[in-house]
Amino acid sequence: MLDLSFDNKLLNIIPEERLFRDEPMYKHITFRVGGNVERYISVANVDEIKSVLELCRLENVPSWLIGNGSNLLVSDAGLPGVCIEIGTNMKDISILGEEDGRLTVSASAGVLLSSLAAFALKNSLTGLEFAAGIPGTVGGAMVMNAGAYGGEMKDVVKSVTALDPNSGEVITISCEDMAFGYRTSCIKSRGLIVVAVDFTLEKGDETEIKATMDDLAKRRRDKQPLEFPSAGSTFKRPEGFFAGKLIQDSGLMGYAVGDAEVSTKHAGFVVNKGKATATDIYRLIREVQEAVYADTGIRLEPEVIMLGEFRM
Repeated sequence: MLDLSFDNKLLNIIPEERLFRDEPMYKHITFRVGGNVERYISVANVDEIKSVLELCRLENVPSWLIGNGSNLLVSDAGLPGVCIEIGTNMKDISILGEEDGRLTVSASAGVLLSSLAAFALKNSLTGLEFAAGIPGTVGGAMVMNAGAYGGEMKDVVKSVTALDPNSGEVITISCEDMAFGYRTSCIKSRGLIVVAVDFTLEKGDETEIKATMDDLAKRRRDKQPLEFPSAGSTFKRPEGFFAGKLIQDSGLMGYAVGDAEVSTKHAGFVVNKGKATATDIYRLIREVQEAVYADTGIRLEPEVIMLGEFRM
């Protein structure tokens, strides 16, 4: 249990209004489930991130980093220690300059992809249309090389500014050195923390950009269960297959554990029908994995990141 002395040390780093005690995590993840974390803070810059992480290290306190919580499942038991949110107070976007007809747009790690795409649209910049409907932050998108409808972050990233929590060094990584792959990057493998990202975008026609975004938004509404809380696609795409098709062909569409359900609209989504617990969702994910493996020999890998302790 964290005490007042630890809080006082935290308050030497961040103001009182950005410190929350015994905070329900269901408020901060898109599944809308999960227990409480002992301390929840929102950081505003890289120095605050470094200082909080150093304090947690010195005090032997667990720390957890989140953005928009759109790809997370937090256990019903909650989390010990400090949850550090990189989002609310790190949302700067700016145009840095133009070179060879391409513009460099810089965005802080907490910027929502929808906000970044809206900024691009407002400035008639093309390249981020695919990202307009992805419910995550710029920082989270680098970790997972977020993508949709044929576009990926690796297509538009120029460089990534990241913090190495082990050395305290802030480094710049070129797109070529990011080791972007399907739902992965060197950010994950090296344990780095994204601070900001520079994107390379091209001038385009605002009407055409908006038309593309509107078309993709309609396709999402038509095919995805946006009316229920979820974490987006629950499973990674197995090489040569589609997770949703495998789940549907295994007869699992509509299969439920409590109020957690394999969507009847798109089998690749596990949704919270209203009163699901994190344990319900976890059990459903595991049961889908086992059923698909038994049926096809293919082991689905969750795209959702699980924080805390889970038991069947």
